[in-house]
Amino acid sequence: MDNLFTALILSIVEGLTEFLPVSSSGHLILVGDLLNFSGEKAATFEVVIQLGAIMAVVVLYWKRFWGLVQPQPYVRFAGMRGIMLLILTSLPASVLGLLLHSTIKTYLFRPVTVLAALVVGAVVMIVVERRKFKPSFMTLDDMTPKLALGIGCFQCLALWPGFSRSASTIMGAMLLGSKRSLAAEYSFIAAVPIMIAATGYDMLKSWHLFSAADIPFFAVGMIGSFLAALLAVKVFISLMGRLTLVPFAIYRLLIAPLVYYFMVN
Repeated sequence: MDNLFTALILSIVEGLTEFLPVSSSGHLILVGDLLNFSGEKAATFEVVIQLGAIMAVVVLYWKRFWGLVQPQPYVRFAGMRGIMLLILTSLPASVLGLLLHSTIKTYLFRPVTVLAALVVGAVVMIVVERRKFKPSFMTLDDMTPKLALGIGCFQCLALWPGFSRSASTIMGAMLLGSKRSLAAEYSFIAAVPIMIAATGYDMLKSWHLFSAADIPFFAVGMIGSFLAALLAVKVFISLMGRLTLVPFAIYRLLIAPLVYYFMVN
């Protein structure tokens, strides 16, 4: 782990894809193979650099996160109510992830299962977008406990490598009546607690693999993913009012064979 250029490339891939409905894990598998970067330490690095992407969301939505600590009048997604909504969204995947962590790593990080997740996710995205419906929830302040828990249940699909956490939460929110832009925005905010938990858990389990010499590698990774995620989230939010999920679904179908090829070779 002494090639800082490898760290930079992977961090940019992570930051650009983590919050888009295209599967960051699929892209990291593809690019990691191209860079000959694999193994247990590599897998942990790819999880840890998510912290940089998480911080990008915290910076972009700092007013919303600050409102969870210091609620403002007439803001409903704030204070204990906002915190409870995020807990409801995070709970299903957190519990399922803890229970099935070893099973997922053993059986789902395989070429066929990742390929299937990319394809199934793409098909579902197209089906969701073809539905005609009038959204009932327009802004974060319209969020309800039932909607938050429902999105959390859909988020469990992200435990299937290649499906995409962003895709599962955005599609789930839309199926439950959210406006597309709200679905994307809440997907970013709800990612923070679940990703911090997942990253922390993986770091605790794998800390013994690393030494102080690896710090520059991780520093480059987190800074790169932070900057790339800032750009990706800003652009994605600006597009959600005009763009459907269909282009992202087509992109997933195009890269699925590539991901499969590099996983089996």
